[in-house]
Amino acid sequence: MDKRKALKILQDLLKIKSVNNHEAQVADYIKLLFDQYPAAQVTEVNYAPGRSNLVITLHGDQPGKTLGLAGHLDVVSPGDVTAWQHPPFAGEIDADNIYGRGASDMKGGLAALINVLLDLLAEKRSFAGTIRLFATVGEETGNYGAAQLTHQGFADELDALIVAEPSHLQVEYTHRGVIDYELAAEGKAAHSADPAAGNNAIDQLFRFYQALTALMAQKTAVDPVLGPLLHNVTQIAGGEQINSIPARARLYGNIRTTPLYPNQPLMAEIDALVAQLNQAPENKLTLTYHYPESPLPGNPQAPFVQLFHQVASNTLGQPVEIVGDGGATDASEFIRAAQKFPVVIFGPGNASGHQVDEYIAIKDYLAAITIYQQVILQFLR
Repeated sequence: MDKRKALKILQDLLKIKSVNNHEAQVADYIKLLFDQYPAAQVTEVNYAPGRSNLVITLHGDQPGKTLGLAGHLDVVSPGDVTAWQHPPFAGEIDADNIYGRGASDMKGGLAALINVLLDLLAEKRSFAGTIRLFATVGEETGNYGAAQLTHQGFADELDALIVAEPSHLQVEYTHRGVIDYELAAEGKAAHSADPAAGNNAIDQLFRFYQALTALMAQKTAVDPVLGPLLHNVTQIAGGEQINSIPARARLYGNIRTTPLYPNQPLMAEIDALVAQLNQAPENKLTLTYHYPESPLPGNPQAPFVQLFHQVASNTLGQPVEIVGDGGATDASEFIRAAQKFPVVIFGPGNASGHQVDEYIAIKDYLAAITIYQQVILQFLR
């Protein structure tokens, strides 16, 4: 491993402002890194103007299994840049850390995967089978890059998948799913002194909230790793002024699902609840889902999970935990592929993602490169 080269690649990625958009600029930079290696098959999959996924495929010396590697190209907004001590798109570095928006979530993990592939190509390392790197758009706003690649069949041959999201260098094998929903209520405006002449849209939202809260209270099973089903109302808007009955109102909610309560059956129950409420003439509710992401089932005893655990523990010189993740990742889309495969979420990041002065520890970043390479070569022996 050329440490200076590895650090420069990450710094270069951090300098590209791919905030919920402009991922094609990151894809173009990555393509340039692989241009000198004819053995690397590089496929650009356009999602929208200025937004391109990248699929990089390496074939081994002989047939074998197919291992997927995944990282996303987008980052979240830096917010108030004056609050940052280290500019969010400068890739500043000190003795211990590299700073910048996306350093932890997850250009650090993506850069580590890129470095592994570049090293394999430069050293002409021997392996059996195929390595396929997915660099995706839109993970932070809906996983639609991973959904596009899965729909087009790029993940259909996978035997295992590594998602390089930040995991504190712990081995994650399962994670929650997400259901984001929007409920619109349409009523009738009236003077607040004569409420019977109108239909209060906010009251309709209250009826839904009470019914959904009762439904969620029935979901008492607790996943031993991920915990209980979670539901929160996170936004609400409606009304025009304090002395008028509101004609329109909206409620936004977030549900964090587990394998015990998968998305589709739960969404069907919520749809039925809204349909039942709409049978009353005073209710006119419209429910919309925004990019639901399925929970990731997994088995901590799966051979691929155990391989990762062994390699990571040996490399770091201490036992590494096998855990679950409360968030969701691109794996939610990739597992929709033609065949089932184990997934490990493992990355060098930390809890600084989405925060001011996001950073990644240099030692963790370099350790991840070593761990990824060893896992890949052992899995594809």
